[in-house]
Amino acid sequence: MDTDFISLAIISIVAAIVPLIANRIPNKLVPETVLLLIAGAVLGPYALNVVNTTDAVSLLSELGMAFLFLLAGYEIDPRNLTGRQGRSSVITWLVSFAIATIIVMVFTSAETGSIGATAAAIALTTTAIGTLMPILAERGLLGTRIGDLVLSYGTYGEIMPILAISLLLTTRAKWVTVIILLLFAAIAVVVGVQAKRFRHVGNQAYDFLVDRANSGSQTLVRATICLLICLVAISAIFDLDIILGAFAAGFVLRYVVPEGNRSLEHKLEGIGYGFLIPLFFVVSGASIDLSAIGAKPLMLVVFIVLLLVVRFVPIMVSLRLNRQTRNMHWSDRVTVAFYCTTALPLIVAVTNVAVSAEAMDPATASVMVAAGAISVFLMPLLASICQRMVND
Repeated sequence: MDTDFISLAIISIVAAIVPLIANRIPNKLVPETVLLLIAGAVLGPYALNVVNTTDAVSLLSELGMAFLFLLAGYEIDPRNLTGRQGRSSVITWLVSFAIATIIVMVFTSAETGSIGATAAAIALTTTAIGTLMPILAERGLLGTRIGDLVLSYGTYGEIMPILAISLLLTTRAKWVTVIILLLFAAIAVVVGVQAKRFRHVGNQAYDFLVDRANSGSQTLVRATICLLICLVAISAIFDLDIILGAFAAGFVLRYVVPEGNRSLEHKLEGIGYGFLIPLFFVVSGASIDLSAIGAKPLMLVVFIVLLLVVRFVPIMVSLRLNRQTRNMHWSDRVTVAFYCTTALPLIVAVTNVAVSAEAMDPATASVMVAAGAISVFLMPLLASICQRMVND
């Protein structure tokens, strides 16, 4: 118990100090997420060993990851998932996954279809849309054409890997997993439809939730957290990654409240970004073995280059071929592609699955997570530089 609170105290101090440090860096070039990961790596068991990832701390970290994906799912406009642009985003991800699979098979000795090889391929195709949201908001890109395209490609860069994790990184028969995924989707749809119906029909219970939303009961916040925890618990019961449940909770919440609710959003962001999400990134950083990265610097560089090959290039080609985007200025296309090459939270999830299955050694996982962390700093930086070059 003492160890838990000492670790939480240190993480809380880091979470409080990091925004001050990030603000002192010129042009805010280093996102807070990167600083949190660095702090976790330095303070974690592979370095100073003052932050211990006990069961209690790990549980809070998983809850932080759930909040991150809840907020990411909530921010997504369903219109970005449909139509020509939605189809283009799906096809682009499938192309990325095919390229990643070929690269992994050709340049490693991994057995075709093995958990380790599949995990590496999935990791190369991810987009950290949850991590990108605050960056896009800070730079005034949400609601712009660039922002909408980042959300479209990025959303499928999050959803498709989540589904791939559930479907491909399992020892169950594939048909069993498909049935379970369909059952989970049906439960999420039923929950969303009933919740929306409950809201529109209106009764004493709904009026009570609205009336007490800003009281000591915080009824809407409690209802949202109940939705999140229940869907995460169901995904865990079905032996699916909890990210799937958290993402589904965000979609359901957006479906029920399509016009948004700023009061509720501020409270959820306060809970998430105020404590749980920074804790998740610090604990994720604690899993990085700095000595392993030092021993394999070439692998780190190669993985970052592969992220560009697997994600950046297909998105650039897609933007050039799509009739809706082919007339965009080249700098805007490059900006979208760089943002969508930002990866991290799902790399943590994928590597955890592979390491737990003993299909990937922890050192390789550390390098991949470190590369994802660097992408959170590097890709938005390159996107920002590209925009500034044109504007200047």
